[in-house]
Amino acid sequence: MTATTSRLLTLLSLLQTRRDWPGSLLAERLDISRRTVRRDVDRLREMGYSIRATMGPEGGYRLDAGTDLPPLLFDDDQVIALAIALQGATTSGAGIEEASIRALTTVRQVLPSRLRHRLDALSVTAIAGRPGSGAPTSVSPEVLLSLSAAVRAREVLRFDHASRSGSGADDARPARRVEPHHLITSQGRWYLLAWDLEREDWRLFGADRIAPRTPTGPRFTPREVPGGDVHAFVSARFKGSDVDAWPCRGTVILGLPAREVLPFAGDGTVLELGPQRCSLEAGSWSWGALAASFGRFETTMEVVGPPELAAAFGVLAHRYAAASTAPPA
Repeated sequence: MTATTSRLLTLLSLLQTRRDWPGSLLAERLDISRRTVRRDVDRLREMGYSIRATMGPEGGYRLDAGTDLPPLLFDDDQVIALAIALQGATTSGAGIEEASIRALTTVRQVLPSRLRHRLDALSVTAIAGRPGSGAPTSVSPEVLLSLSAAVRAREVLRFDHASRSGSGADDARPARRVEPHHLITSQGRWYLLAWDLEREDWRLFGADRIAPRTPTGPRFTPREVPGGDVHAFVSARFKGSDVDAWPCRGTVILGLPAREVLPFAGDGTVLELGPQRCSLEAGSWSWGALAASFGRFETTMEVVGPPELAAAFGVLAHRYAAASTAPPA
């Protein structure tokens, strides 16, 4: 914590302990000049704290009546980071979901009104993603706030959408027009769940590829996602399915102890079969992808079923054999 930040926190704490503080006494307690006291008070006012100047021979300061809890000192980016962290903690699996929500409520109560509005502007739906869903994406706080604001206001959103190649938005294409319903975060990646007005269907857009346009469009009446459960619907989209289940599931027996497989099983099921054997049931979006995912364990393997999985191993074996004998380019 910097000396300035520490001093501001101390100043706030002092202002809460009594009704009026002469400027000279504050300067003495903080071991700074009265001019520095005035500058620090101005800083706190810019952050949204209501501090009044009091009349008297020396002049002084008074913190307006408010919460009994000590106020917190955050800048805009820290408030956004705090909101993201606490809302995202609901998918941590550490049993702190309720505590995270209560912590966010407590923090909100002790923020100045301007920062409280900033905190309220970011509403996130956190969803547990599948392992290996990709590296975290980088999205600017302003984009996240713009998307969340459109969701909260129920206003049609217009935005440019960058190509997957990363070459930027296609200037020849018109802006996308959607009804934004949820700002989604999952394993460090950000998505906008929206009803696409041109395609008349639900779409999940990568937020890192969105460049919002202003102004937003008219208000809309929110639709219900298929099945009525946002978490189940988005989880199904992650799996490439219409339901929250992998379209392809199979089981193999691996020549490894269960303890060595468990850390890498993801949402699969591991059963111990002996000191050096275990079964693994898992799923994927295709039989080939499922067979390849089992191959990462680099051990002897026996296919329990179904036949489609065994056939996929055969196809992969031919591909790998051809690749091993292909002359270098």
